[in-house]
Amino acid sequence: MKKLTALILALALCLGILASCAKDAPEATPPASSPDAPPSDELGTPETVSFTDSAGRVVELPANISKISPSGALAQMFLIAIAPDLLVTVASEYSDKDAVYVPREVVGLPVVGQFYGSDDLNYESIAAIGPEIVIDVGEPKNTIAEDMDSITENLAIPSVHVTATLESTPEAFRTLGKILGREEKGEALALFCEKILARTNDTMEKVGDDKVTALYLLGDAGLNVLAKTSFHSEVLDKLTDNLAAVDEPSSRGSGNETDLEQISLWNPEVIIFAPGSVYADVAGDPTWSGLDAIKNGRYYEVPQGPYNWMGSPPSINRYLGMLWLTYILYADVAPFDLYEDVREYYSLFYGYDLTPEDFRALTAPSLVYFR
Repeated sequence: MKKLTALILALALCLGILASCAKDAPEATPPASSPDAPPSDELGTPETVSFTDSAGRVVELPANISKISPSGALAQMFLIAIAPDLLVTVASEYSDKDAVYVPREVVGLPVVGQFYGSDDLNYESIAAIGPEIVIDVGEPKNTIAEDMDSITENLAIPSVHVTATLESTPEAFRTLGKILGREEKGEALALFCEKILARTNDTMEKVGDDKVTALYLLGDAGLNVLAKTSFHSEVLDKLTDNLAAVDEPSSRGSGNETDLEQISLWNPEVIIFAPGSVYADVAGDPTWSGLDAIKNGRYYEVPQGPYNWMGSPPSINRYLGMLWLTYILYADVAPFDLYEDVREYYSLFYGYDLTPEDFRALTAPSLVYFR
């Protein structure tokens, strides 16, 4: 019993000493944050992340982006495909006819113009709406870094550029997926684009040097042409021998002005007319009917809805253009179901269930049922 009592007294003495030491010790100081570490919320989640855009600019972005303003129509098209619910402005509004195809979230959003093209971006309206970021997608201009910096300076929010040519569109979607936390959707869009690119490239390898000669004509009178090597003619140049070689290809969607005499000299096998041009009138017009493409019935009007399938603007809609043009020009080496591919596109990119009736209405002037 004496031994047990002594043991208890010794244990109590030890506990008292430990308590005294703890009382006299200085309070622990939390570790200081690294000066280079991004700010964090109370749970330790970073509030911003560093991102290097396609212009080589290192930009601090919100870690969780919830409000986006596109810089223009090209960016708008990419963003309605991957994150329509995050858009708070649009560059241009949709007609009633075209609005039926796009996600409901973007119909009726404030229209604030665009940085390029019409050059009417309304900074005051954007600032009042309060997006967290401006995203630019498409062809990089020579002044792209300075342009993005100017948007940031005017709005005091980050702006980024993501380059997207015809070939780099899949990677652009993957990049946007990472920025916006939509990796799964970005990957699905990228894989679809890669599938169409691969099949188109395979078709053109089979065609080889036997590309048809062609022109893309636009404007009210059909007397503007998409010049070879221009950004807007990427699909046409890929799938045809574009005869419109000019000294200074226009960088604008309106193309280069020409005249019927020059068109007659080019005299292509195939003529592609933009929507709203003179497609419906050329067969009965003697100034046009002498052209081989018109005489042989090898002229077509590009489908439209919600965008021109071949461009205007030259964005993801051009994947529809590749499908359509390959189908009507190279039926013998491109045996695929155009409706099924177009239906998949509308579902993935617009969230729209395209019916056979919709498809027939879109492609009626394109003679896709000639097979």
